Amino acid sequence: MDASTAYRERRERIETYFDRTAVDAWARMTSEAPLGRIRASVRAGRDLMRAALLHMLPGDLRNRRVLDAGCGTGALAIEAARRGADVVAVDLSEQLIALARTRAPADVGPGRLQFTVGDMLVADAGRFDHVVAMDSLIHYPLVEVVRMLGVLASLTNDSILFTFAPRTPALAAMHAIGRLFPRGNRAPAIEPIDENQLRRSIASARELRGWDCARSARIAHGFYTSQCMELLRA
Repeated sequence: MDASTAYRERRERIETYFDRTAVDAWARMTSEAPLGRIRASVRAGRDLMRAALLHMLPGDLRNRRVLDAGCGTGALAIEAARRGADVVAVDLSEQLIALARTRAPADVGPGRLQFTVGDMLVADAGRFDHVVAMDSLIHYPLVEVVRMLGVLASLTNDSILFTFAPRTPALAAMHAIGRLFPRGNRAPAIEPIDENQLRRSIASARELRGWDCARSARIAHGFYTSQCMELLRA
């Protein structure tokens, strides 16, 4: 499946935003540095979501390959490697990958860890047993999310774990307000998605035949709201 024009345009905006605008703020957000109330709640929410996704992965990942699709600064990738996984962690942002490399411990236990800059949908690293996409699909509308999941499914043997922004009144309001800011001052928009519509779209997608929706969990903590979902190969 070729990338759509909408996907390419949104991907370029995300790359530019994190490499030129938000890298310092993101570095602070993902560190242990003191934060204001809003960002502190987002950090805590992300920690809870990461824990939820790790809970959905096997406790023993030895002899398993994991793709961390949109790895950011690498916290989840490091934990997967500590469980024994051979982890490929990819992100569009060269700046975030550089930061991830500096933060990664020299010894990740029994696993292996490779950070790389690039598109998480480019299939140049072979196949994986598990794919995790934490808060990396949230900037795309439903049709693109399903298409991207189809691409990831073609690379995956067992499970795909991903997050989406659930459509709630609060998130819809924040989404509308965000559109009022000048384009140059905006972060890439988050696209709220209705869970039931997402499940129907996954069930009817030709590229996701043989995959079933399994566990799901919503994390709502302060200013952070996100939902994870597990897809399992039938």
